[in-house]
Amino acid sequence: MKAAVFYEPGQPLKIEEVPTPEPGAGEVLVKVAACGLCRTDLHYLHGTPTFKKPPIILGHEISGTVETLGGDVSDFSEGDSVLIPPV
Repeated sequence: MKAAVFYEPGQPLKIEEVPTPEPGAGEVLVKVAACGLCRTDLHYLHGTPTFKKPPIILGHEISGTVETLGGDVSDFSEGDSVLIPPV
């Protein structure tokens, strides 16, 4: 899958091919249609230390389509449109 990867402050995010995760029990894999960067992400881009050591994939405000179901998922179906809240 493609992801916008953060490496260091003051540098643009790099669009890279990264491994596609496999959903575990109770999880779904969402094909992202749109993703926003929150204020914290912007702070990282401008030099505020991150909680995780770069490289990291920023963005957690997303909408998309359920692509794959993990085990024990009954509330969603493949193809469902979803909106993931930021918190």
